[in-house]
Amino acid sequence: MTEYISGELFKNMVINAAAAIENNKQEINDLNVFPVPDGDTGTNMSLTISAAETAMKNMTPGTLAHVAEVTASALLRGARGNSGVILSLLFRGFSRNLKEVDEADSKQFASALIAGVDSAYKAVMKPAEGTILTVSRLASGAAAKAAETEEDIEKVLEKALEIGYVALADTVYQNPVLKKAGVIDAGAKGYLYILEGMLKAMRGEMLEKAATSAAEAGKADFSQYSAEDIKFAYCTEFMIERKNKNKTNRLRDFLDVRGDSVVVVDDDEIIKVHVHTNDPGVVLTEALSYGALLSIKIENMREQHSEAVAAGDAPALPTEPVEMKDFGFVAVCAGGGIEAIFRDLGVDGVILGGQTMNPSTEDILEKITATPSNTVFVMPNNKNIIMAAEQCVKLTDKRVIVIPTRSIPQGVAAMLAIDGITDADEMTTLMTEASKRITTAQITTAARNSVFDGAKIKKGEHLALVNDALTASGSDFASVISIVAEALNNQNPEFITIYTGEGVDDAEVELVTEILTENAPEAEVLQIGGGQPVYRYIISAE
Repeated sequence: MTEYISGELFKNMVINAAAAIENNKQEINDLNVFPVPDGDTGTNMSLTISAAETAMKNMTPGTLAHVAEVTASALLRGARGNSGVILSLLFRGFSRNLKEVDEADSKQFASALIAGVDSAYKAVMKPAEGTILTVSRLASGAAAKAAETEEDIEKVLEKALEIGYVALADTVYQNPVLKKAGVIDAGAKGYLYILEGMLKAMRGEMLEKAATSAAEAGKADFSQYSAEDIKFAYCTEFMIERKNKNKTNRLRDFLDVRGDSVVVVDDDEIIKVHVHTNDPGVVLTEALSYGALLSIKIENMREQHSEAVAAGDAPALPTEPVEMKDFGFVAVCAGGGIEAIFRDLGVDGVILGGQTMNPSTEDILEKITATPSNTVFVMPNNKNIIMAAEQCVKLTDKRVIVIPTRSIPQGVAAMLAIDGITDADEMTTLMTEASKRITTAQITTAARNSVFDGAKIKKGEHLALVNDALTASGSDFASVISIVAEALNNQNPEFITIYTGEGVDDAEVELVTEILTENAPEAEVLQIGGGQPVYRYIISAE
């Protein structure tokens, strides 16, 4: 029996929830509707809540309010994909409802669950039924009703899970996309796994978390970089117990000229800082003016200099002053050719990501903070990254403007639209309008067997999506490209651009170009080596 949830117990609940998601993430991934390689729901939810798990393991729990707040903050920074962002919002509302609560009884716990749902619904522009929102709403409502007469929180959570699973089964009928595919909602399933993990923690059943490889964890392979590429040697992270209300703008400015990869996240109680610098001592001295240091981690990023560091002889590199600009730009993309295009168009920060590797809110925030401008435009270039980017707006003193680009060509069009423009509002309008004029086709292969809209799709078949809608599939590549060409020609395009992916051969590129040219003879067809993974071809029509 559990009558109260303390900070210590909630810490264990979060750790258990992370294990529950990690151990079942492939099952959740397999519920994804499209058989397209994607930033899968299970993986995104696991990576998101793992950020909170890490925070839990590195802290000594105090009150429930404090532990819940640390959890919510970590989830927000680590949120990946739409499912991860919604999960972070559920915990954010939960945390705010428990502010100043040392321990929660059944009614307070149920009330906090409802507050979490309210927070998530308010943040989603067009909440759809038959999703994690629906299931969390009905589950929390069941918990609240049970808490009216039940003091045992375990039984309250049992009731929430009982109703939650009934609601989960109904998602296949509520959401038209799920109904066509004949599956339940993946995010909702993940949410119930989280509640199950929490319930087991209340009962003292701590789960073992399955081992995760670096690749699965979404970690980049830095083997391609040499030590000489590292301008600032020391990765410095610390947390400050906030003792005054001094704004953190000054701290950010101080760090910006003494390093890079600067991230400053703060609330009423703590300030969390990450920076790459050559003089961590100076940085820490400045940090003390804001309050006591709660934790410090300093790592030398040049392993080959470890002996010199130990001897105190590591050479320091000169810092260079940062020239501030009126506007800065951050874009998410993958592929050397595509990155080069964005750099040429004036993008300051490029985040490696897209399909299969949705960057977290903190990844995006890091690039925003490092951009030498107080106004930063962000182009997510993927529908599953837009929400994560939007969370950055409230996490920095800079003005962050998210242009909701859903593809690489939309991001390119947005950058091309603002040559010579110097007003932020006008730029926002022009970038948004330009991105909407682009039709994007993406060619890949099916990642799994699937049935969608009555059509059977086999793993390994060619797939074509036009503006994210599945348009063609089959084993005959030329036929799939022909269907795409017809769809693009219906837009009466003046320009068609083909971004070729990694590993495609010249003969196939010629075939694609020939089919597109024949179907749209009036259009100018351009071919660019994008080098992107996942999609063999990204094709834009304007």
